[in-house]
Amino acid sequence: MKIHEYQAKELFNKYAVPVPQGGVCDTPDDVVRIAADLGFPVAVKAQIHAGGRGKGGGVKVVRTAEEALQAAGTILGMQLVTKQTGPEGRLVKKVLVEKGVRIKKELYLSIIPDRETASITIIASQDGGMDIEEVAEKHPERIIKVAINPLNGIQGYHLRQVVFGLQLEPGLMKTVSGVVRKLYNLFVDYDCSMLEINPLIITEENEVIALDGKMDIDSNALFRHPDVVAMHDPNEDDPMEAEAAKYNLNYINLDGNVGNMVNGAGLAMATMDIIKQAGASPANFLDVGGGANAEMVENGFRIILSDPNVKGILINIFGGILRCDVLATGVVQAAQHVNLSVPVVVRMEGTNVEAGRRILAESGLKLINATDLADAAQKVAEIVN
Repeated sequence: MKIHEYQAKELFNKYAVPVPQGGVCDTPDDVVRIAADLGFPVAVKAQIHAGGRGKGGGVKVVRTAEEALQAAGTILGMQLVTKQTGPEGRLVKKVLVEKGVRIKKELYLSIIPDRETASITIIASQDGGMDIEEVAEKHPERIIKVAINPLNGIQGYHLRQVVFGLQLEPGLMKTVSGVVRKLYNLFVDYDCSMLEINPLIITEENEVIALDGKMDIDSNALFRHPDVVAMHDPNEDDPMEAEAAKYNLNYINLDGNVGNMVNGAGLAMATMDIIKQAGASPANFLDVGGGANAEMVENGFRIILSDPNVKGILINIFGGILRCDVLATGVVQAAQHVNLSVPVVVRMEGTNVEAGRRILAESGLKLINATDLADAAQKVAEIVN
């Protein structure tokens, strides 16, 4: 689960990680009021779950009340487009107003789990404020990676690797080490899958401040963090993904033209791969799961059909826990309740497959049977192309 910058900074405060003074606003008048209280200059920053906000026009530094009002009017309500939002962008409903600081140096810092090494890895760079992917491509020697065994936790030598790698002044090493240790503890305590600060700044007064903050918390651990659950912003959810979550369906919206309904995450991934190989593109990931019933299948079918980009549907079911006859019943119910306007290719194997095929055959629906997965992908690709 992602949270906003201002929410991440609330958690930073909890762990005594320095952040700029600021406040959250959802009206231009509040922006002007908080800016006046903080004292100019201030930064007005759009709050959406995406990076690259500054390049998209979502961050502005203002020096007067008039500029603050103008920036608030521009940013609030805008459809902010960045590399991470896609071309459709995100609607900005809140801004963070922060007191300006005098920056001497910008650093990059992030903490992520590295599954290849079974470690928690700190990534740092002297080139803060830039896209870290660009730095890694052009100047890989300026990227510092420090792997930490989560069973042992962060040690002094890990911190020394970070601060010496950043080539900090001796007087700043202790301060930055303390900030990194606090952020590591926050990462572990809150079951994070990502924590990023870009930039982590050193001010002209030699203070170390987290000027930005991004956090992603493992959704499977949210039962341990009711304070994070309360931070959920439904406005940031994809509407179809939010609808699917109501029915315990694992759905991810994509930008292709082939709707998919599959039981099992691994089979769903393989199905999407083979659709690409056949020359088409998946419009979604939908795992109805092994315990799905006819109602869940119907809801999944309805959500797929609500995507206007879908030109064909591929149903790929291996009957085990989810029997083929249950899936077939759900498909028939869905087709009877919604306007089935696109062709449907069905590949079923496994438990009660003959009963499932009989249900589909007797339904009167126009379905295309496939002998195997490759045949199914080829047929649906021919349809959408």
